Amino acid sequence: MQALFRLSYSPGAHNDSSAPISFPARGRMARTLPGVTSTPGEPAPPTPSHRYDAALAGAIEKRWQHRWDEEHTFHAPNPSGPLSDGFDALAGVDKLYVLDMFPYPSGAGLHVGHPLGYIGTDVYARFQRMRGRNVLHAMGYDAFGLPAEQYAVQTGRHPRVTTEENIATMRRQLRRLGLGHDERRSVATTDPDYYRWTQWIFCRIFDSYYDRDAERARPITELVEDLESGERRPDPDAYPEGVDPSTPWNELDDTTRRAVIDAHRLAYLDEQPVNWCPALGTVLANEEVTPEGRSERGDHPVHRRPLRQWMLRITAYAERLLADLDLLDWADSVKLMQRNWIGRSTGAEVRFGIEGHTDVDLTVFTTRPDTLFGATYMVVAPEHPVLDHIVPGEWPGGDEWAAPVPVAWRGLFGTDVEPTEAVRRYRDFAGSKSELERQSEGREKTGVFTGAFAVNPVNGQHIPVFVADYVLMGYGTGAIMAVPAHDERDFEFADAFELPKACVIGPPDSWFEERGLPPGADISEWPEAYTGDGVGVNSANDDVSLDGLGVEAAKEAITTWLVAQGSGRSAVTYKLRDWLFSRQRYWGEPFPIVYDADGAPHTVPETMLPVELPEIHDFEPRIVADDEDTLPEPPLARAEEWAAVELDLGDGRQSYRRELNTMPQWAGSCWYYLRYLDPTDSEAAVAPDIEAYWMQGDRASGGVDLYVGGVEHAVLHLLYARFWHKVLYDLGHVSTPEPFARLFNQGYILAAAYRDERGVYVDAADVEVHGDGTDGETYSYEGRPVTREFGKMGKSLRNAVAPDDIYAEYGADTLRLYEMSTGPLDASRPWQTSDIIGVHRFLQRLWRNVVDEDTGETIVTDEPADPDLRAVLHRTIDAVTTDMENLEFNTAIARLFELNNALARVVGTTGSSPSEVVSPLVLMVAPLAPHIAEELWERTGRAGSLAREPFPEADPALLVVEKIEVPVQVNGKVRAKLFVPAGIDDDELEAAARADERIGAHLADVTVRRVVVVPGRLVNFVVG
Repeated sequence: MQALFRLSYSPGAHNDSSAPISFPARGRMARTLPGVTSTPGEPAPPTPSHRYDAALAGAIEKRWQHRWDEEHTFHAPNPSGPLSDGFDALAGVDKLYVLDMFPYPSGAGLHVGHPLGYIGTDVYARFQRMRGRNVLHAMGYDAFGLPAEQYAVQTGRHPRVTTEENIATMRRQLRRLGLGHDERRSVATTDPDYYRWTQWIFCRIFDSYYDRDAERARPITELVEDLESGERRPDPDAYPEGVDPSTPWNELDDTTRRAVIDAHRLAYLDEQPVNWCPALGTVLANEEVTPEGRSERGDHPVHRRPLRQWMLRITAYAERLLADLDLLDWADSVKLMQRNWIGRSTGAEVRFGIEGHTDVDLTVFTTRPDTLFGATYMVVAPEHPVLDHIVPGEWPGGDEWAAPVPVAWRGLFGTDVEPTEAVRRYRDFAGSKSELERQSEGREKTGVFTGAFAVNPVNGQHIPVFVADYVLMGYGTGAIMAVPAHDERDFEFADAFELPKACVIGPPDSWFEERGLPPGADISEWPEAYTGDGVGVNSANDDVSLDGLGVEAAKEAITTWLVAQGSGRSAVTYKLRDWLFSRQRYWGEPFPIVYDADGAPHTVPETMLPVELPEIHDFEPRIVADDEDTLPEPPLARAEEWAAVELDLGDGRQSYRRELNTMPQWAGSCWYYLRYLDPTDSEAAVAPDIEAYWMQGDRASGGVDLYVGGVEHAVLHLLYARFWHKVLYDLGHVSTPEPFARLFNQGYILAAAYRDERGVYVDAADVEVHGDGTDGETYSYEGRPVTREFGKMGKSLRNAVAPDDIYAEYGADTLRLYEMSTGPLDASRPWQTSDIIGVHRFLQRLWRNVVDEDTGETIVTDEPADPDLRAVLHRTIDAVTTDMENLEFNTAIARLFELNNALARVVGTTGSSPSEVVSPLVLMVAPLAPHIAEELWERTGRAGSLAREPFPEADPALLVVEKIEVPVQVNGKVRAKLFVPAGIDDDELEAAARADERIGAHLADVTVRRVVVVPGRLVNFVVG
């Protein structure tokens, strides 16, 4: 019987020790039970009728979950409105808004890796609720998107049906886990009452523009007023092609005025190169395309092609998105990812003339205008519109470069193809590549000479213009000046295409020596580009000289000269591009947009929201799978009666056609945290006073107090949500400049995965393990050998473990405690089902410390605890409180294990537990394993839930440690442990160690070569 209660378990780092926590046999259970002997071979004694096992755990958990629902235990009252019941009692306490990243309800349901963050936020929310705060914790579902639509294509079942089934499954699994959510606030992006407000926000974005002078969004009506009054001129870039941008506003016709206004909007239509996947019948975001230029879902070919799409002008907010990161309590690594994605660069825009063209020039953005004298060729992106104007009908000859044009310049298509055909072919070739693939390091450089020459403004040299796919249209101006002597990518391209190089930054002698070259070696001998700092050389004309100047001085000098010449200006650019917001899908939010007879877009009246999805039953893309020229037909085009509508938008009843694309899945997840606050409001997305109550806080940023989710969402979701929030902030709909004040990224659950001889993953649950690990294990699946690896638990690796199985075998509290105990919340950790027994036995021991397993009666008494146990209790309270505040749940659990063991030793001696220890122990366990804690609380005579009982507070007088335990080692091996005064000095500690009889025996007849004393922690005698 003793063996049942003895194990070694390490729930995670505790202080600086990784030593396992020992569970000694309990005296009470170790005794021979009446009428039972422990003779080998005898039948096992009967299981006590009140033992905490899976069946009892399940019954307790379901009872308390039902009771929490009935008693509305986790309802968080608002300051006003229909969810305000109970607010008066909490009006004077601090609020706390805890949020999990919006989950997608997969058809496969949850596996045990999914709830790691959900359990963590629940533990923290429960702890803070016990600390007296009004805690809002809710859960909803990000339920639109391509997976549900693809499943509908495969099965013929409507995505609404499967989505609702998936949500019901996920709700059941999360409820079974005992998460303390306010269920009244749950939303799904697919609910028309929810996406009504998603559409409303889109209308606010459409009806706004970014005022760069005020550095904020303003209503488009105010722009019109400013233009009509003459206070403001339109942005010259907003004029349609063919209209002189100097034309005054009052001289423009109505159609042109409308085009100018639309070009200022934060939501606008534009023809953009997109990732068109014919087989899926939709445009894909960059992150949905593999480096090989294929769709992540289904591995279908993806083509780059221009398509008229809705865009959101997130680039207008680039500077604020960068600057406001400093307001946030986020990990530096996440902030860096956002900064890199936004990609702010300072430099100059330089205008190059094109030989033979007086009305066309080519503008580049460069961060190194000081190297302008070293530009020996130019490269434009395949999508650049200048290619429609500068490519001649035949290759030039008799040029200073070569006559005829070198074969290498003609790239992939040989000598017999004329420039127009070569450029067309190359643009088609580049269109089959994803942007990720085009930017990858080390790939072969490809390109084609366009037949055109540009004129370098600093020296008048005519330099060839190439088209190459490593230049992207979305970054800078879509064109670069190539300085191969000082840029590695340009250097490699120049080598591949036999292009010249010109040194304009002198390398130091050491650079040449490291490469086996004599100082000042000719550039033709350089093995690579010199990209370091230095002073300018070979960089002068009649008006300006950069020779001898450092980088910053040279930049300033050449930029000043460019401005004076009318050939350039200082500039800031961003890697961030405007957000492509259209999807050719059915299962998404419909746009609240209609088009008039001229093709101009209009928002529908607010009274017509939501624009609901029509019922259709054919979701299959109507396309030829690999025909890249086929235009997508959105599934909504088949709802012909829905697509055509008659409206009166202020100029009489007219016919309009609806927008047939839908919004991307990102739309609903951009603002869900606001709807949780006020989910029943039919007059606003969120009432102002409710938003201010929950979103305003101690930080200047405002926002959700704790936001927990995976680091894979560190860029796009967070960036998009911040953008939407800032627009709403500018327009006065929210009161804080940021949505998420504190961000915490939880780790992942890792699990063993297995591949067969084909490299295909097989079901991990069906793999057989051979061997005991001493001589190495082998693995097989259906009789065939497989290899083991470890990876993130999930469907793709076929290594998922369903939480339902763990509930059935151990109970939800055991699963919660196990996931929190295996390491810091932000660290990934391996899943080992066999290790769960450790935490389950902890809960069994906790149960036995309160309840007699044979009778079901409590063994708690009012007898005072002995001083040593009382001191352990208060040190545990102090440490656990700090750990909980810092989300360090694994160390809190380790401390609770120690206290529980100390209590068990008392129970083993006395047969009873002191109430002064049991009550705070149960309260400390409650956030982590709430069901058993509630049950024990009730069984010890308390009425009602402990969810809002005050968390224990430590007595400062009992935190003073009078004696400490110090291990003493000989050659690194522990030979004794001493109890010594806490303030003992090093010499006294060494003397006490030497005086110990056990240590004295080990030091006899040996030479002590060194003594290592770690004050208050360790003594180690090194002997030889």
